[in-house]
Amino acid sequence: MEKKQYSLCLEILRRLHRAGVLGHCIIIGSWCAEFYKEYFGDEYPYLLKTRDIDFLIPSPSKIKQKTDVPKLLEDLGFIMDFQGSKGYIKLQHPDIILEFLVPEKGRGIDKPYPLPQLGMNAQTLRFLDLLTQNTIQATVEGIRIVLPHPANFAFQKLIISQRRQSEEKARKDKDSAIEILKLLIEKGKAAEIKDLYFSILESWKRKIKKVLEEEKEFDILNVLK
Repeated sequence: MEKKQYSLCLEILRRLHRAGVLGHCIIIGSWCAEFYKEYFGDEYPYLLKTRDIDFLIPSPSKIKQKTDVPKLLEDLGFIMDFQGSKGYIKLQHPDIILEFLVPEKGRGIDKPYPLPQLGMNAQTLRFLDLLTQNTIQATVEGIRIVLPHPANFAFQKLIISQRRQSEEKARKDKDSAIEILKLLIEKGKAAEIKDLYFSILESWKRKIKKVLEEEKEFDILNVLK
């Protein structure tokens, strides 16, 4: 990862923290994996290769204070970009693309989820609830951030890999998930993986198990018995 990109990410986190927004968010996606370095230590080999930073908001209604996020980041070079016919908002920068996400509820909605408190909207996606169920905290340059537990992150990656239209993206999801689960096992967290696995929906467990069987990851499957 370029130092310039990392420095920009830190400045985003600082500003969202000062504005009282960051505490309502869980960082997910590839940047989340980058920040697992604190959890795993030096043995974690992940290298960031994406511009996207995704902020998951589990409970949008709990955000009471108004913060115009596009205005907050405007002087850093971010511009608002309305995606597709529905008008999903992303904040675009040559080095980073920022967006907000919320978990899909029930049958979901086929339009952006309004976030007037933030001057933004969010895309609703399935299986994001899995990332909110167990979280950990990390410190990045003195800033406290919230991340999904690595096991939940891995489980969600395995589930969505089956929904990817791009085989390349599906492969990356599987590789990332399997690597994290193996690192957790090496870290002595097998019992924790098992407990988290048995705490999720049966339909999700079947999807996770299916991928691991296809990948012949028998050591991980043995942990989930």
